[in-house]
Formats: sequence, structure tokens, C-alpha cells
Amino acid sequence: MLSLLSVNIPIISAQNADSSHFRRINQVDEYIEKYYVEQPNYQKITEKAVSSMLAELDPHSLYIPAKDVQRTNEGLQANFEGVGISFQIVDDTISVTDVIVGGPSEHVGLMIGDKLLKVDDTVATFKGVNNNFVFRHLRGKKGTVVNLTVKRQGIDKPLEFRIVRDKVPIYSIDTYFMVEDEVGYIRLARFARTSHQELREAIRKLKKEGMKRLIFDLRGNGGGYLDIAFAVANEFLDARKLIVYTEGEKSPRQNLVSRRGGSYTSGPLVILIDEYSASASEIVSGAVQDWDRGTLVGRRTFGKGLVQRMFEIYDGAQIRLTTARYYTPSGRCIQKPYDKGTDAYNHELQNRYDMGELRSADSVSYPDSLKFYTSTGRVVYGGGGIMPDVFVPIDTVRLSDYFLSLRSAGAFNTFALSWADNHRNDSLYSDFDAFMRNYDSLAVAKAFDEYAATKKVSRSEVKGEWVASWMNDQARALVKDSLNAIHADSYENYLSRLLADEQFLQKLRDKAKSEDKRSEIINRHSDIYLGYMIKSLIARNLYGIEYYYRVMRDYDEGLKQAIKTVKEM
Repeated sequence: MLSLLSVNIPIISAQNADSSHFRRINQVDEYIEKYYVEQPNYQKITEKAVSSMLAELDPHSLYIPAKDVQRTNEGLQANFEGVGISFQIVDDTISVTDVIVGGPSEHVGLMIGDKLLKVDDTVATFKGVNNNFVFRHLRGKKGTVVNLTVKRQGIDKPLEFRIVRDKVPIYSIDTYFMVEDEVGYIRLARFARTSHQELREAIRKLKKEGMKRLIFDLRGNGGGYLDIAFAVANEFLDARKLIVYTEGEKSPRQNLVSRRGGSYTSGPLVILIDEYSASASEIVSGAVQDWDRGTLVGRRTFGKGLVQRMFEIYDGAQIRLTTARYYTPSGRCIQKPYDKGTDAYNHELQNRYDMGELRSADSVSYPDSLKFYTSTGRVVYGGGGIMPDVFVPIDTVRLSDYFLSLRSAGAFNTFALSWADNHRNDSLYSDFDAFMRNYDSLAVAKAFDEYAATKKVSRSEVKGEWVASWMNDQARALVKDSLNAIHADSYENYLSRLLADEQFLQKLRDKAKSEDKRSEIINRHSDIYLGYMIKSLIARNLYGIEYYYRVMRDYDEGLKQAIKTVKEM
């Protein structure tokens, strides 16, 4: 996503800019200063003006106020300062969902499932407790102390921990494990400062477990540092291979070429991508595809190929300014068009869905002017994003109305955390292997349906609401084009005539029957997905984030296709 080079720039005056727009800005500022009715908020005006200027350039140039700089950049750093936990707030209670390995909380013995009662002398269980409360009280400078009082399942008396805040490592690899004999799997969430080292270590350990084929998952990975993308790609390519080049009107072409020392340069390789894989993810997948080093599986990537540099403002704020574009080794520009404005750009993924691209690769057509060739002469296309070699359609039949209502109610996370808390000390689930052996899907499904009822969500209510809405929509669709064909005082009057027409009613009944059959299929698929989702969330709450992916692998169609593909290579 970013090259993130910190640069100090001189202040440009109207005199040396030699441009009328600077004079216009200065003149407006002078009028405000002299004649405005009251003292203006110059801080707010300036920030909005700068943000608007950058927004007119492209969708990725932006202004970051000084107060937001640390939080904005934190996800790509190697660490932050605090206590080192992940948390979830349920029913006004802060629950620990993960304890970061190597962080201060792990050192003192804080555990997944612990509930925060007090932070120092401040009660932490109250109506309206939110993420800001947690960040404000738990993060802080290295060396400072915070005292936590927690409730642990199975222990009556609250526990107290004295935690010295320290550097907390931020890991960018969510998980890695052997999915099958000889087949390793690594999921990279972002391209952060430590990603390269994490990748080399994951590959080393998987090789020790017998890995000879690798699936590298970049789905949902929105990018990160350019130099890290280069280093990651270097792990898969032989020496002296062009990985990416950047070029802009005021930025001469810069080639990034692989060096020797990659840890996985010859074994079968599959990279998983989707419409949320962007920037650095596209650099890596584009290079692997152009050099025919591996096979890309999934859907077309986002298409974010603009290079930003970070410039410091005098008050500690920053701007990220686009200075060049990314190009793959074959010459493809990664960036998708944005000439229709930011709003159209932001809705481009929705347009892909509406046009059928996410469901069928055949819906995508490219002109010959966007044709490029890989190292072995295979045809690939530019125009924005990286198209996979093996297409995996998005699953459109797994989200029933019942599922969506439950998700809106926040039922999945709260139920999974509650179930995990109630079984945390159960010997049947002493470790992940025991959990997989003893997990009773039917019993959990029954418990979940009972829990869903407490959230005022039931299958019959959802279906009733859907039928009423659907009937009305269908009736409107059928009469829309012919509303003027029959004289009527109003739409309601015309509709009442049609509803009295037996032929029209039969059409509605036929449509309802067809739709009910479709809903039956969706509900069946959705229930299967719902079961995997709950099981995965319970595993995460019991054992950590990586076990979410270990469970979901059995439902993940993209991963299934990747396994099939890498075994055939």
C-alpha cells in the first residue's frame, strides 16, 4: 500500500508557486481574517481544506491529523506499547480473546477468557464501556504500570495482576500449519515490518514438518510496505528477477530485482487472492504470475497500484501523497481506473458483484490493448488488479435471512464467547485435538437456536417478514412497466385490480414456489456455514486466532481449490 518514506518538505508560498490557485486561497483566507462575523476555527478549516485538496487528486492520497498518526501507522509497525491482549466487549464486560505471545500480559499469566473487573482503581464493567476505554487505560508508555483485577472461570476470588507496560510485538501472519501431508498453509494478514522474518520462520518450521508444497493466503490482505512486499516476493523467486517497478511523471522508473537467498524458490506454490487483496499483495501475486513461478487461485484483486510517500507536516500531522504507479514485471499497471471520481471508485467492488464478475470469470472481458505475456508466453491482462489463473466464485447461497439477522444482532461472537467460557475448564476440550474429537455439533446448534430466540430472532419470524416483503416487491416489479396501460387513479388502485385477477395471482404463486425452493437451498447451505462459523469462533476463544482458520478450512472453498491445485502441480 505504501512506500512510507518520511520526507520534510519546504513551505510553498504564493510567490514561488507561480500559480493563481495559491493566490486564490490566500485571498479567501485574508477576507475571512478581516471580515468574518466571529473568530473562525482555523484548525478545523485547515484540516478540511487539506483533506479536500488531496481527495481531488486520487482515492489514496490523504491527510492524517497529528492525533491520529500513531494509531494509523500502528498496524504496520513491528510493535506498540501496552499490555498485549486482544479483547471483545460483551454485555458491558471486557473479555480477553487473545494474549499476545511475548507481550507483558503473557509474562504475568493473563489468560484467554479472563474478564476485566477493574483497571487500577477504575471499574471496568459498566454500561457503555467501549474500545476507547480499553485503549485509554491499557495502552501507555513502556515502563509504566497498570493493575488489573480479573474474573477467571472456575475461580471464585478475583485475581490481581501487576503489569509493566512494554513493547508488544505485532504479528502479521495469522496462522500457518500443515493442511495435508506435504502441503503447508500460511496466511499473511498484512505486509508489516516483521512480515518477512515471520514468513521465513514459518517456511522453515513447515519444511521441518515435511512441507513440499505451499499455499500462501493473501485474501483480504490490503497491503503495507513496499520494501516488505519486495522481500516477501524475493522468497519465492530466483535471483535477478524483476519483481516490480514504479514510475511516475516526477518519479523516474525504479526497478526492484530479486536477490539470492529465497527460502522457497522451487517447490509447487499457490497464492490465494480475492477482491480485497490489494497493493503489496498484488505486487507479490503479479510477480509470481508473470514469472510463472506459481498459480494464483481466487478472484481478481482490488487494483490498488498507486505508490504513496509519507510527508511530515510541521505540527506532527502527515500527508500520504501518490508519487508513482506500480507495474508488474510484464508491464501491467496494477491500478484500476479512478477517472470517474472517488465515489465511483469506492463502489467498484459492488459493481463487480452486480455485473456477475464475482460469480463467473466469463463475465470479465478485456480488450487486446490490455494483453500482456508471462515469461512462458501465457496471456495475462492489465487494466487494474490481478486476475487469477484458477477462478473461485464467491459463495452467494450461504447467507440466509436468518443468518443475516443473527449477524446483525451480534449473536455469533457473543454465543461463542459464552460457550467457550462455560467449557474452558472442561477436560473434553483440554486442547484443540480433544476439541475436534469431542465437539458435538448438534448439541451446540440446539443451544445456539435457544440463544438466538433470546435475541428475538427465529426462523419463522424471518421467513414471515421475507415473504411479505418479497410479495410486495414482486407485485411492484410486475406492474411497473404497465402502470399506464390501464386507467387507474393510483398505483394502489391498479394493484388492487391485479390482485383480484386470478391469472396474475397464479404468476405470484408460481414465483413464490420457485423462490421458496431457492430459499430452502440457501437455508441448507447457510446452516452448514453457520455451524462452521460458530465452531471456528469457539475454537478461537478457547485456543487463539490460528484455530479459527484450522476449523474453517473444511468449509473454505477457496482453500479446497488451492489444495487441489497445488497437489496437481
